[in-house]
Amino acid sequence: MPLIVTPNQYQNLHPDTLAVRAGTERSHFGEHSEAMFLTSSFVFESAAQAAARFGNVEPGNVYSRFTNPTVQMFERKLAALEGGEACLAFGSGMAAQLAVFMACLQAGDHVVCSQGVFGSTITMLNTILVKFGITASYAPVTQPSAWAAAVQANTKLFFLETPSNPLTEVADVAAISAIAKANGAVMVVDNCFCTPVLQQPLKQGADVVLHSATKFLDGQGRVLGGAAVASASFVKDKLLAFLRTTGASLSPFNAWVLLKGLETLPIRMAQQSANALQLAQWLENQPAVERVLYPFLSSHPQYALAKAQQSAGGALLSVVIKGDTPEQQRANAWAVVDGTRLISITGNLGDTRTTITHPASTTHTRIKPEERAAAGITEGMLRISVGLEHVGDIQNDLATGLNKIK
Repeated sequence: MPLIVTPNQYQNLHPDTLAVRAGTERSHFGEHSEAMFLTSSFVFESAAQAAARFGNVEPGNVYSRFTNPTVQMFERKLAALEGGEACLAFGSGMAAQLAVFMACLQAGDHVVCSQGVFGSTITMLNTILVKFGITASYAPVTQPSAWAAAVQANTKLFFLETPSNPLTEVADVAAISAIAKANGAVMVVDNCFCTPVLQQPLKQGADVVLHSATKFLDGQGRVLGGAAVASASFVKDKLLAFLRTTGASLSPFNAWVLLKGLETLPIRMAQQSANALQLAQWLENQPAVERVLYPFLSSHPQYALAKAQQSAGGALLSVVIKGDTPEQQRANAWAVVDGTRLISITGNLGDTRTTITHPASTTHTRIKPEERAAAGITEGMLRISVGLEHVGDIQNDLATGLNKIK
């Protein structure tokens, strides 16, 4: 069974302390660092105990597909950081997302999803879940009234990212959550880009918080992982049955790596957010740049909301490169990417190393051009995940390509 966080267990501890201390359980060896339990199964004291464990009568580990001590320590620490009752870990962020969809939806149900989401989310809704009779509508993440208008009689779930990928649009979580609750829908928020260090959607009305732990929770691009944080009843009664049956499990080794990543999450997010803001301000002054999208820039459309909802802007920003035509925009954007020698050209993000990608031809290439246009993803857009390098070095690396654009 997933470890449940007692509501008052960590109420007087700062998130910096939770990141280091929460969730740890020691074996009889008394180890200081969390142990890695690399075992597929667990031994029972008797036939009666085995029956009780398999029947969920007695708590305890059964099989590492759905119960493992190292994985449970990761789950407990993340739940404490998010201010949730319980957490369930998965093999990837998309696995966690699919589990929540399948736990909440059935044939004939409808989802309202924000337009600016990860491309694979749109693909999952439009090409996979639609096969099972589940339909989706899309609403601008910045317009709560559009979410209310999109609700149908069979709407069962709201899904959004905030800030969004890659436009960094910021949703009013409390306002959209209120609409979901008024219509009996489950409110799911992807908190991948801010992490619980910068915002806690559960406190703003969300029912479920999702994470691609592959990103900032690990923070060093080492392993895949995902997680969902929610009430104890939601995790136990809905998610656990799906994980136990389908096996979309997080490995104990990956859980241990993620536990180590969480210990440094607060200091990484603070420094990377500071670096991102400084880089965003510099980019706004570059002649080849049409627009910079970063929540803590005063030019950002949701700047006031971001300042109220988040403690920092995060490490993710997008920059739109100038060009007279879509073809020229792409050519100029690619020139910036190809001019880099320090920054990593990769679709991943959330790393201590700065990364750059062209969303229209990489992360969002599988969705239709009209869907990209509706989401605001242009040919001139580049997404940058700012790392821990010196900001001056990042600026110089980007300047190589930017300075070649007339």
